Amino acid sequence: MTSNIQTPALTPETPAVAVPTFAEIGLHPSLLQAVIDTGYTTPTPIQAQALPSIMAGNDVMGAAQTGTGKTAAFTLPILHRLIPLANTSASPARHPVRALILTPTRELADQVYESVKRYSRHTPLRSTVVFGGVDIGPQKEALRNGCEVLIATPGRLLDHVEQKNVNLSQVGILVLDEADRMLDMGFLPDLDRIIRLLPAQRQALLFSATFSNEIRKLGRTYLNAPVEIEVANRNATADTVTQIAYQMSSDAKRAAVVHLVKSRGLKQVIVFSNTKIGCGRLARQLELDGVRAESIHGDKSQADRMKALESFKSGELEVLVATDVAARGLDVAGVPCVINYDLPHTAEDYVHRIGRTGRAGAKGEAIALFTPSEEKFLLDIEKLIKTTVPRGVLQIPGELLARVAPREARASAPGERPARSATSGSRSGERGSERGSDRGVDRSARPSRYSTPQKPIDEFFTKPYEPSPAAVAAAAQASAAPAKPVLGVKRPVGLLLGGAFKKS
Repeated sequence: MTSNIQTPALTPETPAVAVPTFAEIGLHPSLLQAVIDTGYTTPTPIQAQALPSIMAGNDVMGAAQTGTGKTAAFTLPILHRLIPLANTSASPARHPVRALILTPTRELADQVYESVKRYSRHTPLRSTVVFGGVDIGPQKEALRNGCEVLIATPGRLLDHVEQKNVNLSQVGILVLDEADRMLDMGFLPDLDRIIRLLPAQRQALLFSATFSNEIRKLGRTYLNAPVEIEVANRNATADTVTQIAYQMSSDAKRAAVVHLVKSRGLKQVIVFSNTKIGCGRLARQLELDGVRAESIHGDKSQADRMKALESFKSGELEVLVATDVAARGLDVAGVPCVINYDLPHTAEDYVHRIGRTGRAGAKGEAIALFTPSEEKFLLDIEKLIKTTVPRGVLQIPGELLARVAPREARASAPGERPARSATSGSRSGERGSERGSDRGVDRSARPSRYSTPQKPIDEFFTKPYEPSPAAVAAAAQASAAPAKPVLGVKRPVGLLLGGAFKKS
């Protein structure tokens, strides 16, 4: 039977419910020491409700706002259940995969792996992470050495399965982290293949920031009578995040980012763009504007993505420009602000984007920059989160607007029309000539300061061909000479083709 566990609403007449500590929950002493080492003492609401249920062996569907500790809510109880099976043997056979954690993105997989390593540091349990975009060789070696906890992205895990680098026959715990993102990214066929490789008797956990009808259907498919834990309203944003939206032209957005970063002295800001091309271009332009920035998107190699993340976490970068590849699971402590340079076309992505700030109880700010044509996306977001995002007016210095104005806008100013490319094709030329004919202007004859200087034309190359007198006489003599007979002449055939030259 599926049960729903909700956090009771507190009223002046309702006494506050005491939150149990990690020690009162009954965590293994080794895990408890690791938790104390990290500085945590009191579980978050999702942790306080999920830990006891998972430790008891129940299937669980958990939903909570981003930044509320969902990763620890399943890693801690998993390690607690595996500690009795831990051993110090050097034999890989004594360390089979007993828990499999699937994530949709490489960054999230690496983050979960770091969390598992942190909490299992005082135990002999082994853990490994595998994801695409990097050399598969070291991952093979790590899998062959054995690990009890395996964190993976679905595609790379199937690569290892096909190469027989991993055996999943002893997996007793399956975790689907950010399951809604897995569905969005089309991982359902891969999930079906992976789950068919697992034992039928297993504990299954599903965690997500949102509960949609598709997620509930997925839970009914893969989980057995799951306990549902939803500690916040669906698609709600964290109370620790202050939201504001500024309307402006698209040309002013980059100036707005520079102004916000410089005027407020922001050191770590995540700026979200909808496209990979726009993401890379914005990062390069911000660098030219004096802002230390780097981009992260799907077209970058995994090494470049990890390097950018490490630079951002260490404070070397002021701005990390990202597509939605970083909206899920990216956990950077102390991010004070998130800027939506482009509003997402899917309202749920807004919830995940702004969840990168205001994490672990800290304060954060979410700023949205939108043009009049993008306001419809903002209205969809407000409908989803059931909250009106306050509108504001951002005063951007005029000199900054002029300095960061796009080159395209300056080039299209009156009297500075960009030259048409010679490879633009006849269709663009035809359209230009049609517009020119309406005004009596031949645009093709107009010189451009960007075009290649024209060289003087030698009329020798343009006048019709005229044969010389000597050539005419030679042709007449050749036509008057009798033709030589060619009958009976045998052409020599090469030896390789079955012939041979006769010896004289």
